[in-house]
Amino acid sequence: MRKRLYILLVLLFSLSVMAEPSYTVVIDAGHGGKDPGAVGKFSKEKDLNLKLALKLGQLLKEQYPDVKVVYTRSTDVFIPLQERADIANRANADLFISIHTNSAESHTPQGVETFILGTEKMQANLDVAMRENAVMKLESDYKTTYQGFDPNSIDSYIMFELMQNSYMDQSLQFATQIQNRFVGHLNREDRGVRQAAFWVLLKTACPSVLFEMGFISNPDEEKFLNKETSINQMAQALVNAFGAYTHRQAVRQAELDTLPAPAPEPVVAPEPVVAPAPAPADTTAAVATPAPGTTLYAIQVCASKEPLAPNDAKLKGLTCDYVLLNGWYKYYTAADADRAKVAKRLPEIKKLFPDCWIIKVEK
Repeated sequence: MRKRLYILLVLLFSLSVMAEPSYTVVIDAGHGGKDPGAVGKFSKEKDLNLKLALKLGQLLKEQYPDVKVVYTRSTDVFIPLQERADIANRANADLFISIHTNSAESHTPQGVETFILGTEKMQANLDVAMRENAVMKLESDYKTTYQGFDPNSIDSYIMFELMQNSYMDQSLQFATQIQNRFVGHLNREDRGVRQAAFWVLLKTACPSVLFEMGFISNPDEEKFLNKETSINQMAQALVNAFGAYTHRQAVRQAELDTLPAPAPEPVVAPEPVVAPAPAPADTTAAVATPAPGTTLYAIQVCASKEPLAPNDAKLKGLTCDYVLLNGWYKYYTAADADRAKVAKRLPEIKKLFPDCWIIKVEK
């Protein structure tokens, strides 16, 4: 009897361990409490943000039971910017999604945009960053909490240029998936993936994005954002983007895990050098220039909104080619029809680009 009880307890413990969430997503509903955010004709940003955040969390739990969902707020309360990042860091988050609603002085702007941390074209997006960071001024003694940072001073944003974001590539991948789903599936206007100096993204130690669901200042878009069907559609689009992003990450990790360990080089006696017979001219041409429709494998190393010069420091001395996809120049190297050869180069390239991975390239 004791033996059966022991086996039962072991099985229950094993099942509980297996059931533990393996991936943590922190969902941040922007603004809240005494901070209403942007205000439209009949609604407030803080309420729209919370509705979408809660619906997103509900769908994630239903469709991905292995994912743990953590909210920075689940009610109408004020949460300081630094605390939002702290919540994500304490939860050891794998992904941070900050949900916001856009606004402009004109009633014309509309559409969705997703921000990642960065200073590219910082001046162009400075007004958005200043508006979102200004919430810190509602906190008492905010200058101490934020180390003297002034959200209204352009000089304060220089510090962002000195910060290196270790998760930029992953953040970019997820942001791109979001825009693809909203533009391609929901037919929303595409305002693109942008970089801006958001404090909450700077202080979050994981891939992170700030998503602007639309313009509350646009009368038609405000009506759309307040519909329950719209909230459901947007939440599902974010879930679909999450699925595409995490699947891509899983494929990348699986590729790395299945790479064979390099075999030790055999010690052999040197052989006399023999000049090889010249290869036929047509064979050489076929190897150098793949026929149209050929599938090549390559290692993607980085992406850029602007084309890079061959000697650009971002390429770290590698000879690279690129594909232009959704407005991004995606640079790759070590292209070959033999995937095994490309996989063999991966550990070498990862020393320069830790986040690189193998892709397919159609020629």
